[in-house]
Amino acid sequence: MTEPQPGTPAAPERDLARPDGSTVRLALVVGGLVLAVLLGFGLGRINGDGSPAGTGLDSALADHTHAPGTGAHEHGADQGAAAEAAGLAVTASGYTLTPLGGEFTAGREGELRFQVRDAQRRAVTRFAVVHEKPMHVIVVRRDLSGYQHLHPSMAADGTWSVPLTLPRAGVWRAYADFTAVADDGRQVPVTLGTDLVAPGEYAPRPLPAPATAATVDGFTVGVEGSPQAGLTVPLTFRITAPGGGTPALERYLGAYGHLVALREGDLGYLHVHPEPELVEGAVRFWLTTPGPGRYRLYLDFQVAGEVRTAEFTVTVP
Repeated sequence: MTEPQPGTPAAPERDLARPDGSTVRLALVVGGLVLAVLLGFGLGRINGDGSPAGTGLDSALADHTHAPGTGAHEHGADQGAAAEAAGLAVTASGYTLTPLGGEFTAGREGELRFQVRDAQRRAVTRFAVVHEKPMHVIVVRRDLSGYQHLHPSMAADGTWSVPLTLPRAGVWRAYADFTAVADDGRQVPVTLGTDLVAPGEYAPRPLPAPATAATVDGFTVGVEGSPQAGLTVPLTFRITAPGGGTPALERYLGAYGHLVALREGDLGYLHVHPEPELVEGAVRFWLTTPGPGRYRLYLDFQVAGEVRTAEFTVTVP
């Protein structure tokens, strides 16, 4: 090191352990970018409750709530998905519905057996419990009569089975409504559909005319609301007991009612979201219809441990 000349002030030595201002600023910028990337990745993977994020409509709208008095509305970027009918194919979102057998005789009990297979053709065995069940099966004839809501059981190899009687001859549609758990933990809600056949003469029944009330086992069920194409609209069902009065509704599949909506023609399956609690003593759902046409609604409700189904036809202009 060169010694300073007499009379010349010594130059201050730089503290090598302390970075200069430009270095600090650069480090802060880089650190902020890294943190933003990590946070974005984490938020994309985890829901607010710490569970793996799902994909599809049910995940997108699961936390959506409606304030009292809310009317017809859109869900922004999710509205297109909300209005899309499901159950039109055996394969969707990387999952395939594979029937096993499927021969039925009209009026005689048979067994519906199937597997759900992933993109690698492996039988899926991990399903999330949604509405208190890991698998919901809806069966209806092509003329929208004969509605059944079933809950099959799964064997260790991923084969689902449930007794099934097709009461009349014809082509029937079976929907498997489930949420699969992928290898990476994602929950993927899917509705797949397949046809079932009961040989014999098929005499389709005309779809009943639209009405604002239906009767089942002495219970009268009234419906309020006007579905609109492309909008999410409230439908309110008020149930009256035989002889009058309000029955003591019981929770069924985690809510005070379960609603299935099917489109006439292609039998597109619509997603319907219930309110978790009764609204002024009535059961309310939020229905999004993809376009004009006629739809058949099936409301399951439970009183004194027995589930009944009220059916309605609605026309969307």
